[in-house]
Amino acid sequence: MAARSLGDGLPDRVIGAGTSGHVLDFDDTYLPGLSHLSAPTAPAALVAGAATGASVGEVIEAFAAGFEAMGALTVANHPSMRARGWHPTAVCGTVGAAVAASHLLDGDERHAAVAARLAALRASGLRSAFGSDGKALQVGMAAAEGVNAARLAAAGARVPASVLDAPDGFEAAYGARWAEPGPRRAVDENWIKAYPCCLQTHSAIEAAAAARTAGTQAEEGGTVRVHPVSLQAASLFDVEDGLQAKFSIPYLTAYTLLNGPPGVESFRGVDQQARRLANERVRLETDEGLLESEAVLMAGGKEFQIEAALGSPAHPMTEEQLAGKVRALAGTRLEGVLDDPLRPAEEVLAAIGL
Repeated sequence: MAARSLGDGLPDRVIGAGTSGHVLDFDDTYLPGLSHLSAPTAPAALVAGAATGASVGEVIEAFAAGFEAMGALTVANHPSMRARGWHPTAVCGTVGAAVAASHLLDGDERHAAVAARLAALRASGLRSAFGSDGKALQVGMAAAEGVNAARLAAAGARVPASVLDAPDGFEAAYGARWAEPGPRRAVDENWIKAYPCCLQTHSAIEAAAAARTAGTQAEEGGTVRVHPVSLQAASLFDVEDGLQAKFSIPYLTAYTLLNGPPGVESFRGVDQQARRLANERVRLETDEGLLESEAVLMAGGKEFQIEAALGSPAHPMTEEQLAGKVRALAGTRLEGVLDDPLRPAEEVLAAIGL
């Protein structure tokens, strides 16, 4: 609500849309870069497209360009950027949003490159915001900064390529490496989340669900092992509210042992029984030998291992499951909304309620 109260200007609308898309932590995730590629780029493309009279087809093409630009940048800097305290979705999302918006504002590839460099001047976002409103808000702000960068580039603003690799440039300041899209397509490795919480909790959730199905006594707890990078994203332990709960592997393991996998309503607050179980009976360990997507739970004398949870490229959701997710979140108002590539983007924005 705070993000949508800013006003009706183009950047304001983008902040509202970008924050809305990330606020439930139910958006897609690109695991090789551990970032949410759609959250900043889709709102930038849709709102900018509506403002310029673009069609659905044109918006989708722009979104794809921003998605891939952001994916290339995040995978080139995973996990080093996150390890320094940056939130890659917000930092790299500024660039992805700039590329997406630039394709709609004038379609000049040279301007898109300038827009990306201008966006790098405003890139920001911190992991310390996880578990608070700041996480979603910084993604919305990143999307808006990207659109502003595209507008500036289209208006003739210029910035040299040296802002990226100079001794005092983007790469040096962020401990990063600039990267352009290559043959490796991010869309082919993208996850569609089955649970509305940090992706690095999902395999632990499914391991706990398997243990529950096998008849494990929840009150006994267990030991869950994950790759160390999981704790760069899901780093919280004793949680105090639903937002924090989305980033706690012990809590979500305990919650699932007790209740089954979480849904949107599960994060309206904290299940105090799950909180106590997590604090007293769930032990968390890291293991560099595991995949970044993997979790292993020892509970009730048995081992439950999940290499890639539902929604991953290795274990994709069915068409029925995907449609069910959309209906659960938006009812029927989005059915067929993208089917006609000639449909005005403004109509889609209206259907979403933005």
